[in-house]
Amino acid sequence: MTDVLPLAKTATPPGRGPSLETMGMSKAFGRFKALDDVSINVPAGTFHALLGENGAGKSTLVKCVMGFYSPDKGNLLLDGQEVKLANPRDAQMHGVGMVYQHFTLVPSLTAEENLVVSRADAPGVINWRKERGRLEAFLSRMPFRVPLDRPVASLAAGEKQKLEILKLLYLDQRFLILDEPTSVLTPAEADEILGLLKGMAHRGEITALMITHKFREVEAFCDDVSVLRRGRKVGGGKVGELSTREMASMMIGDAVVRPSASRTERPRGEKQLEIAGLHVDNDEGREAVAGFDLVVRAGEIVGIAGVSGNGQSQLVEALTGQRPIKAGQVLVREQNFEPRRDHFDKFKVFGLPEEPLKNATAPTMSVAENMAFRSFDKPPIASLGWWLSPGPMRAKARELIARYNVKTVSPDAPIRDLSGGNVQRAVLARELSTDVDVLIVANPCFGLDFVSVADIRAQIVEQRNRGAAVLLVSEDLDEVLELSDRIAVMSEGRVAYLTEGTGADRATIGSHMAGH
Repeated sequence: MTDVLPLAKTATPPGRGPSLETMGMSKAFGRFKALDDVSINVPAGTFHALLGENGAGKSTLVKCVMGFYSPDKGNLLLDGQEVKLANPRDAQMHGVGMVYQHFTLVPSLTAEENLVVSRADAPGVINWRKERGRLEAFLSRMPFRVPLDRPVASLAAGEKQKLEILKLLYLDQRFLILDEPTSVLTPAEADEILGLLKGMAHRGEITALMITHKFREVEAFCDDVSVLRRGRKVGGGKVGELSTREMASMMIGDAVVRPSASRTERPRGEKQLEIAGLHVDNDEGREAVAGFDLVVRAGEIVGIAGVSGNGQSQLVEALTGQRPIKAGQVLVREQNFEPRRDHFDKFKVFGLPEEPLKNATAPTMSVAENMAFRSFDKPPIASLGWWLSPGPMRAKARELIARYNVKTVSPDAPIRDLSGGNVQRAVLARELSTDVDVLIVANPCFGLDFVSVADIRAQIVEQRNRGAAVLLVSEDLDEVLELSDRIAVMSEGRVAYLTEGTGADRATIGSHMAGH
């Protein structure tokens, strides 16, 4: 490999997007081979999609490109010229930058302050009149802009994402790596930003590589696709020549995907869950849920859509007993419900909270013990109200492990050793192993592989078909649209819009998500 090229010798002229190619790139962590001889080619001026399940090697690949990791083997070419990037600073010098899944801006600073302090040559004493003039000249050449004088904390999610992109362009980084860039955006914001980036790429101003799991965005905005599976490149090609089914098949290989559960046509039942005038504070003592009202009937899924940070997490935490309710009432079958253990049992309320390893398990305890949290004080596991019998507990765990296809070496293994999808399955097995009247689930498929997603969504629909009232809170609008009988949009802590799931309009939902 050659030495790192200084900025003055890069082959890419200022203001033009370079090509990027990895050749036989490999990276191992101990005995685990995260990347195995991966070669991808992203031509200059294109918008390229990188697809793969969790653990496929996508993050390892881009971290090698960005200089976070040094590959064990392989080369990196920019505009056909071999470079070695020892750290992210080298990547920046060569015009390679990354827009991360979560914002990296300083919320208390203004947009212009975030841009100026991001420069390596930012002066100790800043002449703001001079800098503002330069920033205005820079923005005049950009296809979009953001308010320079407002604190980042006051910007909408779409404006923050634009600012992240502008920051890279301001630093003259013209190969942009985008990690799930639309996960915090409304559909309209996502389409606008991806459309702008596609236009910039096709004008030759940038080249973009996007990690995503949303086939709709791949088909609408990307030119080419590369697919990784288990650390190897397994396919790719031109968007438009590959169907969604073909791309999905490359991602999952020979894994068996559970068929989607079809919703049984049935009249909606009586009110099963009613949330009336609910008020809940966040960790800072500010109101996050502000007069929330919603009814979920037996035999229906009501999906709550919304941009992250509009009170969804606090709502779920309040309903599951993890956060105090300041005011309002929760009713189950028109009786007062308080989120405590005896009421969960009495009213048959079950749930899958966000990040179940953190919020619904004791990570160091075994799979069997975690599966017994609902039943450890009941026969046959308990006798005399306090004596626990390990035998029946393990027997029940083995039954649930088999029924819900939980992959674990043993019921006695710590649950933290399971993959994310298997933690989800284990918690669902515990929560769905008895009659369910109310099911509360939050982002149930976030970060999971294709097979786990299909399995968990099918189980949620099955509970609905059996007559449970299901409250589904998800930041994945596609998931809400796919599963819900009715859809509520949550904005600023309350229901801003309610519609039937059948025929729901994505643009209208997105508009209400944005607060319009």
